[in-house]
Amino acid sequence: MGYQIAIDGPAGAGKSTIAKLVAEKLDFVYVDTGALYRGLAVHFLKEGIDETDETALTKACEKARIDLAYENGIQQILLNGENITSLLREERVGNLASRVSALQVVREKLLQTQREIAQKKDVVMDGRDIGTCVLPEAGVKIFLTASVETRAQRRYEQLIREGKQADLKKIEADIQERDHRDSHREIAPLKQAKDAVLLDSSDLTIPQVVERIIREKENAGGN
Repeated sequence: MGYQIAIDGPAGAGKSTIAKLVAEKLDFVYVDTGALYRGLAVHFLKEGIDETDETALTKACEKARIDLAYENGIQQILLNGENITSLLREERVGNLASRVSALQVVREKLLQTQREIAQKKDVVMDGRDIGTCVLPEAGVKIFLTASVETRAQRRYEQLIREGKQADLKKIEADIQERDHRDSHREIAPLKQAKDAVLLDSSDLTIPQVVERIIREKENAGGN
């Protein structure tokens, strides 16, 4: 069984960036579970699926094959053999993924995939419910957060760097809505595991956050 580091937290907290760097320093495999859900969201959008139609969602899940691949050490998401990684960060994809990730049929589709990866390899896995549901026995659990204002500003700056238009107030509103939806959903809501370390990155640099997590692993006695 691989060693498992679970990093949970709200949208825009920097989970993916931090998890990638921690995995790189420890020579672990990085698993972006949010990307898996976004991959299914891309599938639903391509198929024109109504997210309120459970029968259609179930059939769509049966037709979808979501796989992980790595290109120059960077995780890629394959949908039925097609690399769709470039589509994953679109706002409509992220918003749909947040909504459908609360559905049992969607969670069951991806839960076993995530656990199988963690059984075979040393992993750093980030998402919304890794420490509470997916990997409850993880050796290290981190709940990574930051203020809404900080997360919105980070997202705004990222979009500007990419040459895209951005509205800071709208980004803040979207983050607040997603926080509420993720934390109040009936199935696997976003919450801090009882044995997780709370880490607020609002006033920390990326290297400081990475160092804190690695220190937690050392303190936990991880090999």
